[in-house]
Amino acid sequence: MFTVGHLSFGQWRNPKDASATKRRDLSYWTNLAKLLEEGDINALFLADTFGQHDVYKGSAEACMRSGAQYPMGDPAIPVTAMASVTKNLGFAITTSTSYEAPYTVAKRFSTLDHLTQGRFGWNIVTSWKKSASKAVGLPYVDHDQRYEIADEFVRSLYKLWEGSWADDALAEDAENEIYSDFNRIRTIHHHGNKFKFDAPHILDPSPQRTPFLFQAGTSPAGIAFGAAHAEGVFVSALSPHILAPRVKAIRAKAAEFGRDPKSVKIFAIMTPIIGRTTEEAKQKYQDALKYASTEGGLSFFSGNSGIDLSKHDLDTEISPSDSTIDAKVHSLVASLNYKGDDVPVWTPRNIGKIISIGGNGPVPVGSPEEVADVLEEWIDVADLDGFNIGYVLTPGSFEDLVHLLIPELRKRGRYAPLGESGTMRERIYGKGQSKLRDDHPGSRYKYDNYEAEPTNGQ
Repeated sequence: MFTVGHLSFGQWRNPKDASATKRRDLSYWTNLAKLLEEGDINALFLADTFGQHDVYKGSAEACMRSGAQYPMGDPAIPVTAMASVTKNLGFAITTSTSYEAPYTVAKRFSTLDHLTQGRFGWNIVTSWKKSASKAVGLPYVDHDQRYEIADEFVRSLYKLWEGSWADDALAEDAENEIYSDFNRIRTIHHHGNKFKFDAPHILDPSPQRTPFLFQAGTSPAGIAFGAAHAEGVFVSALSPHILAPRVKAIRAKAAEFGRDPKSVKIFAIMTPIIGRTTEEAKQKYQDALKYASTEGGLSFFSGNSGIDLSKHDLDTEISPSDSTIDAKVHSLVASLNYKGDDVPVWTPRNIGKIISIGGNGPVPVGSPEEVADVLEEWIDVADLDGFNIGYVLTPGSFEDLVHLLIPELRKRGRYAPLGESGTMRERIYGKGQSKLRDDHPGSRYKYDNYEAEPTNGQ
């Protein structure tokens, strides 16, 4: 995230942390990209949001004071700079379907896919914060309706990315003065319930045409949307036993939609603290605790759950029934139902301590061997395909990932070969699969498949 406090709040106060330089020095991003390239990391994912966390104590004061996902820069801006210093590293950013026009998103993302040579992905979100809707001056839309809008938004983008330009439309024929073939570029007439436009795509097809598609919601509506459109799904919980039924539901729903359920790749958030030895890792964790902002964590959790934890006794257990508003992350609230030995009782005191380092994901502490054991357990229990690795300190946590954990995973046969290259989609599905799979719903909009323009926007 382009912010000082993503999921480990208060660590910007640690002299070893460089989070505060993100928005002041482009070399922060280029140096990070080169480090991740060294480790053969598939992609750097940059989350994003509008608005601020203002549920805790009915104010954004704790959020702003602690730097809990505030202030926030635009994640699209540093992508091309990072792409210029790497050859293999992919880049995925979050953009909401609630506050932009499909046509402008299509142009921006095709540009990024071109300039990264196909190493670009989009994390599709619908934006749940009321503070976000107030910030952009639009009415707040309820949860399930946001996903209906998102479905139309994405399908309209398929029309532009997949159906507007034929593969041979870009002629670049200097002799006959034909740069692009007018007869091979289709004007899209999308007249849907929410979006309306009449235009061809303004940019020629990029290496992937449609960027690699991520999604992160695991509510019933989110699962249905992700199973229909996502190629990668981000999931988060403190226990793999919370995730296992959600992953099973995503794959089952994908099969209902005629997709190979294993083609939907599932990535869990994990923020490991790694040392060369167990003792060194424990010391790093103790150092992190010195700087952790409990109020930052409470502000984050309150904002995400819709529960103002300041109104509850520190040692009173919180339940889903305490969340009475729609503006929340529904899957996070559902996690409060879980009662297991691997998760403490959900009290404000425990939540503040747990969430302040690593957000709503686990924080394994140990040697490379011990952390790799945890990752393997999660893969086996929850049927995961990979991990969205968070950080406590930057660049320190990323250095430990590259220099300590990746070699251990590679030793176990759990990691990609050295120097693996290709588009983002190829690095997930294999060489030659730079475009959408045939069983993906976006394939029906490919130039040779898509003819009629349905009036309902579908």
